[in-house]
Amino acid sequence: MFELAQQLGGAWEKLTLITVIDIAAVAILVYQFLSNIRGRRAAQIVLGLAILVSLYGFAVWFGFQLLSTLLAALAPYTAFALIVVFQSEIRRVLARLGRRKILGFGDRLERYESAEEILLAMEHLAQQRIGALIVVERESGLRSMIESGVALESLLRRDLLISIFLPRGPMHDGAVIIQGDRVAAAACFLPLTINPQMNSLGTRHRAAIGVTEESDCLALIVSEETGHVSYAQYGELHRNVTLGEIERMLTGRRTPTGRWKEPAAGATPAGPSPQALYRKSEY
Repeated sequence: MFELAQQLGGAWEKLTLITVIDIAAVAILVYQFLSNIRGRRAAQIVLGLAILVSLYGFAVWFGFQLLSTLLAALAPYTAFALIVVFQSEIRRVLARLGRRKILGFGDRLERYESAEEILLAMEHLAQQRIGALIVVERESGLRSMIESGVALESLLRRDLLISIFLPRGPMHDGAVIIQGDRVAAAACFLPLTINPQMNSLGTRHRAAIGVTEESDCLALIVSEETGHVSYAQYGELHRNVTLGEIERMLTGRRTPTGRWKEPAAGATPAGPSPQALYRKSEY
């Protein structure tokens, strides 16, 4: 007992800050890996590997030369086998680590990826003149409006948004609410603006203005009649804008990049019509 206490005391003296960080890093990686394989076929493979390791220890303990030699010969190839077997789980762990918001980088990366999916969906919907209303949640929560619709909690994808707004679909009417990189709900009911000077607008535009009057969210609209793209924030409606401007609102970039770059001066802008700006103070 005294010797055990001495050994524990010696181990405690060797415990430094670097050692604690090292142990914590390993524990986090092991936790991420186990949480990803839980309930999957990989969990059974891990159990099989544990049985092989136990069998090797059993063979060494009882002196089974042939069995221990065979297992020891297979050990050098175990690392390559693990990479092949667990390639999907390794990708999943790395992707989860990449989504962590370290110094804001993960948050920006998530925002850019989500913006790309939204823009691709809006481009298709505008070309096909399919009406849509997409609300992007910011700091203010939209829980009451999410509960009014059909809960999805699905990963944000272009094809999902397009399928939701297909005409005659069960969730075509109403709004889609997006939280981060996930589609929280569809077919949501939004409050309409009570400004009587906006009664000439369609229901989607009035709902977009109404929800942005009550929160700091960003509402994106595709007109079913014209295919024009608009957005609303802080109770102001910006009509017939380009996808480049939508990208700036979603990502916070000063200038659009890639395929959403604004047309050069003097060139014909992409989209159904020139840009027009409507503010609440103008009505």
